[in-house]
Amino acid sequence: MKIKRRDFLKIAGISAAAAAAGTTTLSGYLVQKKEKSVPFDPLNEKGIHPILDKDHPYIFIDSCMQIWPDAPFKEAHKYGVTSYGVTAWNPHLDLDDALEGLMFWHWIARKYPHLSIAFTVQDITEAKKKQKATLLLASQCGDFIGNKLHRIQAFYDLGLRMLIPAYSLSNRICGGCLDRVDGGLTSFGDKVVEECNRVGLLLDCSHLGRRSSLDIIDRSSQPVVFSHSCTKALAENPRNIDDTQIKSCAARNGVIGLSPWGPMTLKTGRTSRPTLDDFMDHIDYVAQLLGSTDHIGVGTDMSLGTYPDHEVDPWGMPETKDVTSTYNQHVTDNIRSPLRMVEGFSNYSQVLNLAAELKKRGYTESDVRKILGENYLRVFSQVWK
Repeated sequence: MKIKRRDFLKIAGISAAAAAAGTTTLSGYLVQKKEKSVPFDPLNEKGIHPILDKDHPYIFIDSCMQIWPDAPFKEAHKYGVTSYGVTAWNPHLDLDDALEGLMFWHWIARKYPHLSIAFTVQDITEAKKKQKATLLLASQCGDFIGNKLHRIQAFYDLGLRMLIPAYSLSNRICGGCLDRVDGGLTSFGDKVVEECNRVGLLLDCSHLGRRSSLDIIDRSSQPVVFSHSCTKALAENPRNIDDTQIKSCAARNGVIGLSPWGPMTLKTGRTSRPTLDDFMDHIDYVAQLLGSTDHIGVGTDMSLGTYPDHEVDPWGMPETKDVTSTYNQHVTDNIRSPLRMVEGFSNYSQVLNLAAELKKRGYTESDVRKILGENYLRVFSQVWK
């Protein structure tokens, strides 16, 4: 049975009748309470990850990922991730659907005792001590705000902690990275930035147009992040960011979350599947550009559970800049395939490969800790209220 993304984000809640029958209701679907553990298969398409026999010593914050309804929630704290920067609802949703998506995670946190919502930095650090995991709720689009700034405070109070103002396409806040024109931050967007600063909501510039990201960095009184991007210098892709964006983000004490997602890591002119070494080259590039590892993080864009099919609008989608065609042609166009991630870092347990490779390239233990999570903790401590 396929559960589409749109259905996932229209949560119906838990009906009393279903509970009495030993099931719960999710977007009109019956989900059995009894869950089966699925063995890890490196070639699977269901977002399955191997369980670690022993937790590693790092606070690992994945600043961007997705969780789907068939995810193994009972085991999510055993993959080595301390805080999942989960996309809390589908981009471009209105207020009602965004709120339903947000509240789903509150239900998940109540249902699974080893998962909790990250309201504070302490929630994340305490979860690590207790070998649990947190859900860092993030929105990849600000369309739910409409023209009503007070919604930002309301969603922050409900646990939202990161916001991408526009998802690839332009909206009333700012321009998107795949749009033909990047008009930058709008007059209303100025107000959104001010309100996010006021309430403590961390601004995320991934998926934004270049001018929009620089406008937001300049306008914001607080650090901002790029939760899942790579370097345009190594991989010419409209989703990647250039040296000016990287330097500007770092100058305001922000973090660039580099992503092992294949299409963004694939180096210019290459057609073979990128490897962990290629991803490491992006880390090296930023570290050398900035002179330290103080502004580097990781945003994997991985999934727990089955990533849904992309639906095609029968009336036609707008023309946008191309992100994936080279990868689709030469590596794989299967959006659920592990081949969509770099070889050597295509599941969560392989964060240990990343840690080992960092040390092999001369990074210190302190550098590894900062890259895997401590840099994000610094920014969260400064921004969240």
